[in-house]
Amino acid sequence: MSKYDMMIIGHITSDTLEYKGKVTDFTGGAAYFSSFAAKRSNAKICVVTKLAKKDFGILDELRKEGMDVIAIPSPKTTSIENIFETDDFDKRRARLLSQAEPFNEQDIPEVEAKIYYLAGLFTGEIPNSLIESLSQKGDVGLDMQAMLRSSEDVRFAFKDWAEKERYLPMVTYLKADSLESEVATGTSDREKAAKVLHQWGAKEVMITNASEVILYNGKKIFRAPFNPSNLSGRTGRGDTCFVSYMTWRLSHGIEESLRYAAALTSIKLERPGPFSGTIDDVLARMKTL
Repeated sequence: MSKYDMMIIGHITSDTLEYKGKVTDFTGGAAYFSSFAAKRSNAKICVVTKLAKKDFGILDELRKEGMDVIAIPSPKTTSIENIFETDDFDKRRARLLSQAEPFNEQDIPEVEAKIYYLAGLFTGEIPNSLIESLSQKGDVGLDMQAMLRSSEDVRFAFKDWAEKERYLPMVTYLKADSLESEVATGTSDREKAAKVLHQWGAKEVMITNASEVILYNGKKIFRAPFNPSNLSGRTGRGDTCFVSYMTWRLSHGIEESLRYAAALTSIKLERPGPFSGTIDDVLARMKTL
């Protein structure tokens, strides 16, 4: 049986980006951005995704990087239209154009993994039952956007996850951004939100915002700043930060892993696309945080 450090489960997307009237196509999705950061952090990973057969070619980039990829055919590929009308890359209009089929227990290959990362993008992609079944096999990493985010008109909408208190105790690593943590907990104070999410059962809670990442483990709030020279690679920030933390956490402590994640993410923010640097690049950037 194959053994992996991490299995990444999520839709890889075929997206468009409009910036100041210019439209470009790009590959995206949490599973896409996170896979490169994990692989370049020397993790042995397997990516499980669903998309239309006509789009299977977008996975070649992952395979060239040396990743094991399991592509499951779906009638549609998830596709998101992103419109940036200003230079503020934290503000955009976005619309879900199409969505691949949800995952289920039968989609998960019979392999061993230390961490099962549920890198969902929208509600419905990751069923609650998958959290439960995977928690019996290894540690579960969960991105809260998969349980909160939907698309209405030309913008994303966020609604609370009704079953959160039942399933969060099954989650080892939980990630949310400042908006998602507020939707789930009712407080805009990120430290308080992290403590509430931990109280509900998640073991290590990460919350990101534009300037820093914090993490709470039930005993202490850890924090690390982002220090990019520009934000041209803003898309995929949270995905990259979360997976690089989990990857480094396999063999390092919380504080070092968080600083590693912040440093790697800072480098990724400076260039569009997934992380393309090296561990040495990240270690050097850590000295500047």
